[in-house]
Amino acid sequence: MPIQDVDLIWRNGEMVPWASATTHVLTHAIHYGTSVFEGMRAYQTKHKGVCVFRNREHIERLFYSARVYRINLDYSVDEIMQACRDVVRENNLTSAYIRPVAFLGYGEMGPSSTAAKTDLAIAAFPWGAYLGEDGMKNGVDVAVSSWRRMAPGTVPAGVKAGGNYLSSRLVSMEAKDNGYAEGLGLSHDGTVSEGAGENLFVITKGRIVTPPAAASILNGITRDTVVRLANKLGFEVVEQNIPREALYAADEIFMTGTAAEVTPVRSVDKLTVNQPDFPITRQIQNAFFGLFSGETEDEWGWLDPIA
Repeated sequence: MPIQDVDLIWRNGEMVPWASATTHVLTHAIHYGTSVFEGMRAYQTKHKGVCVFRNREHIERLFYSARVYRINLDYSVDEIMQACRDVVRENNLTSAYIRPVAFLGYGEMGPSSTAAKTDLAIAAFPWGAYLGEDGMKNGVDVAVSSWRRMAPGTVPAGVKAGGNYLSSRLVSMEAKDNGYAEGLGLSHDGTVSEGAGENLFVITKGRIVTPPAAASILNGITRDTVVRLANKLGFEVVEQNIPREALYAADEIFMTGTAAEVTPVRSVDKLTVNQPDFPITRQIQNAFFGLFSGETEDEWGWLDPIA
């Protein structure tokens, strides 16, 4: 989806013009993938104005990811949260995708460089439904990829690092080349892992199952949101390994993520799900978007007003 330019980007503590937010070609992150990031959204709500959704949880995960790769952040969680609010407000955005990214910059070569300084930038720009408005309404067609996700003990799948998304690129490109909206990756043991950039939920006979952390997934914040909302609606969500063939027997499947939000899956490998009207998915989807209309009570304090 093309990026829509705005006026300003927050960069290392100050707002800079969008076109000036550049970096050197010998930046460490370009050569070695030493970047960590978050994907966040700001929503126009009916009752609290423009709000960043789960701002604190995203920035806390940014710090966790940076800690694993020894990328130093010279700001507090609260300071970065405020910068996320500021970049939305200063660009006069009523809804936005927010991308904080911390990366090792210019200064030294070598994978284990300790002298390369950390750059921290936060961009915010308009972005619609990642898998399309039609996909949000009618579901998307997906395919199981021939590419497997990284195994435990190779690189940390639970960290939101730039290098992890090379796998996602392969999974997603293969799917799109074959006419699908998205690809699903399998874990090292052949069980279902996640989409290229989305967590996965499978519903059979009213039971909601999602792959566990050991299946090489990112523990998504939207995933956690959906688990809590589903529990509130009276559904039990179980974490367990999912064999590939279980996808073909599913009544419903849906994917979650900051970009994908809550998107139903219409078919897997050209096999249509058993209940294409998505009755349970719709309840969860409505509860999720109800957070921003005020129809779902924000009892967890997830809405962070920018004003």
